[in-house]
Amino acid sequence: MDHFADRLLAAIRTKGNAVCVGLDPRWNSLPAEIRSRHSGDTLEAAAAAYDEFCCRIVDRIAPLVPAVKAQCAFFEACGPAGVATLQRVLGRARERGLLTILDGKRNDIASTAVAYAEAAFTGFALGNRLHPVWDADAITINPYLGRDAVEPFLVSARKSQRGIFVLVRTSNRGSGLFQNLECKGRPLFLHVAEAVRSWSRENLGQSGFGDVGAVVGATHPAELALVRDALPEAILLIPGYGAQGGTAADIAPAFRGDGSGALVNSSRAIIFAFEPDDTNWEEQVESATQKTIAELRAATSMSRL
Repeated sequence: MDHFADRLLAAIRTKGNAVCVGLDPRWNSLPAEIRSRHSGDTLEAAAAAYDEFCCRIVDRIAPLVPAVKAQCAFFEACGPAGVATLQRVLGRARERGLLTILDGKRNDIASTAVAYAEAAFTGFALGNRLHPVWDADAITINPYLGRDAVEPFLVSARKSQRGIFVLVRTSNRGSGLFQNLECKGRPLFLHVAEAVRSWSRENLGQSGFGDVGAVVGATHPAELALVRDALPEAILLIPGYGAQGGTAADIAPAFRGDGSGALVNSSRAIIFAFEPDDTNWEEQVESATQKTIAELRAATSMSRL
């Protein structure tokens, strides 16, 4: 398997865009025909509905975009059946040639971090065999606990040629409470970016990008530009586009001049681009994906890919 950043850049260039579709299933927003087929007022029924919905979306958008990001929380909310669904959905995405990001914002210390990392990437070792769990191409992690807590993810990712996206400047409204605190004359998020730059430079691919990227919200365009300058070799994963208010113009600073360097996530604006009673919801999901691609091509250097 090739270096994570090289694989991601190759997929982006092949598809001609840097759009990542977020898989965030929500029961009340699902198509009515799926909810009626999986009725029963049980967690298992909801998980089965999520399974069908997400797999049909994956099949629809696979020819269009390079990656998907599965948000663990929505699947875990359905209990054990939801966790099994998440595993199947990630597998379906891999089968369709998509790179997969496990969005769990994991971290902890010592052996707990090792367990998180092995579940995400290399799998659970039992006897002489590794049992894949999530088998994701990348994972989102929280850097708050420091380098020793990040280290297990670095080791596991590099052992299996996967990637890590570190939370640097998040898209939520209250993120500045801690991330903007001034520390030695600079906001805290820039200190985190500096650490990401160091980690990214430890393992650069042939593309010139590292296997450690940064999560930076589209809802903070000024900070996005600062992080892009601070992280020339890191791929930026950009949430907050669409439903959260981030626009294509806001995201423009995330891209390098050649159109590389960013992966823009859109969740609700794509996967729920319909009313629950609409019967042509899959066509609307596809149209919303194409619209997102067109908007980014028009407003950013992504058009140069």
